[in-house]
Amino acid sequence: MRPVRPALLALVFFALLGTAAGVTLALRGRGDEPPPPVASAPTPKAPPTLAKENVSSLRAAQVGAKACGECHEDQHAGWSKDWHARALSPATSAFVVGDYTPGTHFKGDSSEAWMRREGDDHFMRTKGADGQLSEFPVRWVVGGKRMQDPVTVLSDGRWQVLPVYFHVTGQGEWVDYSETKQGALTPEHPFFWANFRRSAQHACLDCHVTGLDARYDRATRTWSTRFTDAGVGCESCHGPGAKHADTQAPQDIIQPAKLSAELGFAVCAQCHGPRRPLFPILDGAHRFQPGQRYEDFYQPIVLFVGTERSGDYFTDGRPSTSSFEYQALIQSRCHTQGGATCLTCHTAPHDPQAPNELHLPDKPSATVSAGSATCQQCHADLFAAGSRHTRHRAREAQDCVACHLPPVVSGVLDKFADHAMDVPAPQNTSRHGIPNACNACHTKETPEAMTKALAKGWPKAAKRQERRLRLADAFDEKTASTARPALEAVLADTHEVPSLRGAAARLLAQRHKAEAVAALHTALKGTRDSRLRLDLIESLGLAGGGKDASEDLAALLQDGSTWVRQASALTLASVGDARGVSALEQLASRPETSSLVQPHILLAQLAVRRKDLATAAREYERALDLQPYNVDALIRLADIYVVQGNVKQGQERLSEALRFDPQSRAARQRLSMLKQGR
Repeated sequence: MRPVRPALLALVFFALLGTAAGVTLALRGRGDEPPPPVASAPTPKAPPTLAKENVSSLRAAQVGAKACGECHEDQHAGWSKDWHARALSPATSAFVVGDYTPGTHFKGDSSEAWMRREGDDHFMRTKGADGQLSEFPVRWVVGGKRMQDPVTVLSDGRWQVLPVYFHVTGQGEWVDYSETKQGALTPEHPFFWANFRRSAQHACLDCHVTGLDARYDRATRTWSTRFTDAGVGCESCHGPGAKHADTQAPQDIIQPAKLSAELGFAVCAQCHGPRRPLFPILDGAHRFQPGQRYEDFYQPIVLFVGTERSGDYFTDGRPSTSSFEYQALIQSRCHTQGGATCLTCHTAPHDPQAPNELHLPDKPSATVSAGSATCQQCHADLFAAGSRHTRHRAREAQDCVACHLPPVVSGVLDKFADHAMDVPAPQNTSRHGIPNACNACHTKETPEAMTKALAKGWPKAAKRQERRLRLADAFDEKTASTARPALEAVLADTHEVPSLRGAAARLLAQRHKAEAVAALHTALKGTRDSRLRLDLIESLGLAGGGKDASEDLAALLQDGSTWVRQASALTLASVGDARGVSALEQLASRPETSSLVQPHILLAQLAVRRKDLATAAREYERALDLQPYNVDALIRLADIYVVQGNVKQGQERLSEALRFDPQSRAARQRLSMLKQGR
């Protein structure tokens, strides 16, 4: 290879400085240099108790469902028939439900596949990452109740979800679920089946197996994957069972039903809602364990994925996509006022007597479904009112589920119940295109007609509807130009759920920048909720308000929440406050927090601004040890190596970036320039 020309080195170096400065200044919101140091950072309080065991000791503390069944035979038998046990299964005839009759064929707009079976082995022939047809053995299957996803294992150990799924509850046919949701997929698309975004280690296994130990070897670029049980086994909900197996003492195992409502809720929430983990997914030492607090490990994804608007929500903040039950339930009055959690309505997955894992009252009504009968335990007065409450004659309309958990949530090809459990608001169908329960049954009526019918039959419903109307007006991009008062009202409403106030904070910061700072700062001073604090701190950073709120942020460097301490440190450091930099250094060095990724990333960026490239490279390498698929970090590290004259290492990091994101233009352009040597 020809030597890299000085002009190229200069170009990369200025791009490198510009990138680092851009991240810092984007948070500061101005172009001035960082202010001089102010005061040293206060010593943080001890962090919340986290799992301190390493990966091997965590797995050693688990015994597996089979061992549990030696004493708990009935529970094990009930669990083995439940779909939690089938969250992941080996692709054998005992578990595969799809049609693999030789010659079975599917063709979509951009995908095509042929299925076949040979004895107990199953195969799918389709285009791989190179665009060529190849045959891939199906090693595992995910689910099978409504949809079953086939999984193959590539030569580098990566588990990939194949492009065509079997739709059990449809016509019993093969479908391309991702194509239906994402549109036509080529090998360059992030969601093409062979690309990293569809990797099961990254996106699926944390919830579909028990005792996951997934690792990536950066030197050999290979994956290794081990787990205690395929599927959601006993220890996913009851915690490690080795000590209990030895002592058989009740105190040596977790009983979710006997935990506090908060901790019991967390057991289900760990999987029943997409979430942002505090520690990287490959960090088994800091994996959530039953009996711990949800918010010490996760932040639920609500309306936003990072700074991008999620497509999985209606514009009033309710999830529009299945598998967001946690995000929906925490918005409901059943939860906020009644304290309801998953375990209020649902039984354990090893109770074979409970239809669809639902609690039933001692004397369930014969006129309603099992799901509706569950409501009877809290709403006996409404059941006693009968049609005086429902205002309908049809038996189906006597069902609570029909109006308050309507099947408007999409699984792309199936419909699911809305766990936000609110009153219908047909006005939002007219204004914002949000489906409502009334028109789900009264399909020939207009939303306007349903609005009038609701006002006549349930005049008190208007008060309840106000909340959803305000949320939709605030969140909908179509009404963004007039939404500021509604957003500020949602943010200031201390009776609104923190997740929706946090979404309002992020939208205010995005849409109104500097004008939003005062409202964000006021809300930060007025809340003790760690999840809302996190949203507010990050929103202040986005709006350029970190410096204005610096004293309050500095005080939060001692907060009991690791999330809050990290966000405060990042925001302060980004505006040049020495207290934030010092706190970042502590987070990056203390054993209980050193595997957080973001402190290492920002410390690297700050080192680049000081032109200390050796420190920057070290911090980026540490971040990539923790999160090897961080494409942005790989690209920035490549820039550093090129500037240092180590072009080969730079090329290796860029090639690695393209392994994780084939669409990365930045990586492609840099790699092309280096290969051309100019």
